[in-house]
Amino acid sequence: MISTLPKWVETGAWLLAFIAGFINAIGLLSFEHQSVSHLSGTATLLGAQVITQNTTLIWHLLGVLLSFVIGAAMAGLLLSSASLKLGRHYDTALMLESLLLFAALWQLNSGSIYGHFLASAACGLQNALATTYSGAIIRTTHVTGIFTDLGIMLGKYLKGEGLDKRKAKLFLCIISGFIIGGALGAGLFKSFGVNALLLPASICGLMALVYRIFRKTV
Repeated sequence: MISTLPKWVETGAWLLAFIAGFINAIGLLSFEHQSVSHLSGTATLLGAQVITQNTTLIWHLLGVLLSFVIGAAMAGLLLSSASLKLGRHYDTALMLESLLLFAALWQLNSGSIYGHFLASAACGLQNALATTYSGAIIRTTHVTGIFTDLGIMLGKYLKGEGLDKRKAKLFLCIISGFIIGGALGAGLFKSFGVNALLLPASICGLMALVYRIFRKTV
C-alpha cells in the first residue's frame, strides 16, 4: 500500500512536479508552444503535421519524442528496481537531469533546437524516476493520470468505500507542485526568457546533493 512509502516521498514528489511544471511553462511559451514534460500534445501535433506535410516540424517533433524516450532509458539503466528505497541511484539520475537542463539552457541561448531535445530528455528521465510503488502510479511530469486517480478515489468514496488519505495527499502534492511551478516558470520567463531554466536545473542539482548526504546519514 501507499502507506509503506517513506515519509520523504511527498516532499520529493512536490519538488519534482514543481520542476516539471516550471519547465513545461517555459516550453509552452518558447519551444514552438510545445509541451516538453509530457508527450500527448506533441504526439497529436506530430500527427497533424503529417497531414500538412511540414517536414521541418515533423522532424523536430520526432526529435522531441525520441529525446523523451532516451531520457527515460537513462533512468532505466540507472534504476534496476521498481522499489523505492534509499541507496538507489536517484542522486545520480537527478544530477544527470540537472546537467541536461544546464545543457539545454546553453543550447537555447546559442539558438540551437537541440536545447528542446535536451529539455525533453531531462523530463523523460525525471518521469521514469518514480513509476509504480505500492499500488500508486506516481508521475511527476504530467497530472492527467493524477486527476483521473483522484476522480476514481472520489467515486469510490461516494459509494461508501474507504479513502486512502496518504494517497490523496501525495496526489494533491503533485498537482499543487505542478501548478505552482508552472505559474513561477511563466512569471520568470517574462523577465529572464529561457535563462529561467537556471532555477529548475539548480534545484535538481541541489536535490541530488541533499539526497546523497541524507542516505549516508541514515
